[in-house]
Amino acid sequence: MTRTVITVATISLLVLTVGCQPSDRSRAQRLPQRTTYAPPANEASEVVGSTDEVDLVEQVSRFRREYRRSLELLTQHYTAAGDNKKLGWAKEELRALDRMPQYRYIVDAEVLPATLTAAERIPAADELYLAARETKRQAEPIGILKDEEQLRVAREMYDELIRKYPTSDKIDDAAYEVADIYEYFKDYEIALLYYQRAYQWDPDTPNPARFHAAMLLDKRLRRRDEALELYQEAVLREGDRYDEWKVYGEKRIRELSTSDDGSM
Repeated sequence: MTRTVITVATISLLVLTVGCQPSDRSRAQRLPQRTTYAPPANEASEVVGSTDEVDLVEQVSRFRREYRRSLELLTQHYTAAGDNKKLGWAKEELRALDRMPQYRYIVDAEVLPATLTAAERIPAADELYLAARETKRQAEPIGILKDEEQLRVAREMYDELIRKYPTSDKIDDAAYEVADIYEYFKDYEIALLYYQRAYQWDPDTPNPARFHAAMLLDKRLRRRDEALELYQEAVLREGDRYDEWKVYGEKRIRELSTSDDGSM
């Protein structure tokens, strides 16, 4: 009888012990849920160290870039490792990130300041520019569609060039290409800012950045007083290199100068 009781008690104890162990099923599929998170002291001070809006928005923008870059590195790792299951998860998380709204709280905080100068030939920057341009070229349309994911990759590469090599003579070209991508995605405010940075960083930029900026102000943002002024500058600074743009700019200058709303 005593032996039976001991046996039953032992079995019961084993059942309880095994039953309390967490299941391994789907452990790698989802992050463990946590009710609270207390960052380390140095991390906490970085997060709450400033209450200035521009600083906070710049921090959010930086975290977004780092998050995307980490996911991209993870997809590269799983591709090399041949782990298709986890590769699928990482790609799905990237797609979810693209679908998630990301608001431009302060557009200027998304872009480096106008005081940079495109002056220096840097071979590493040149290589990155060529790689970004090729990536963008591969996204060009077959028919009328573009590979939007490929365009985002190209945009990140151009932005990386500007951040890593802010004195490179390619930063104005990179800004122009980024502006074109944002314009494609109909993010006109930030496209405008990048076009402006192109000619601010290099007043003699070989790209028709002023004409593009003026047209965005004119046709998309309806800021026609600013558009008129910029069309005039574009005709003077870029018109001798771009005949069609010059003709269009002069036409809009006449229309905006004689029409109340410039809608002609």
